[in-house]
Amino acid sequence: MKISLALLILLLAAAWTGSQGMSFRRSGGRCCPKEKLCHKEIPGPKIQGYQCTPSNCPVRAVLVKLRRGSVCVDPEETWFQEYLRKQKKPNCTPT
Repeated sequence: MKISLALLILLLAAAWTGSQGMSFRRSGGRCCPKEKLCHKEIPGPKIQGYQCTPSNCPVRAVLVKLRRGSVCVDPEETWFQEYLRKQKKPNCTPT
């Protein structure tokens, strides 16, 4: 009886861990909430890089890396599109 109870608990723990595994895995990037999108133009020289948010995020955005942190930007912003054209860098495409 004790062995079957221990096996049952072990089996339930394994099933729970398996179902929770996705939430413990780190995705390739982070999502940006719509209300946190920056709409101000950022001068090109201040931009050190950018990364598109993962395709599973509810809001399509770009994480723009600055010297002191990063900000979320709508990739359709005119100034950001112009920045990409000047840098001759490809636009973000969902993965």
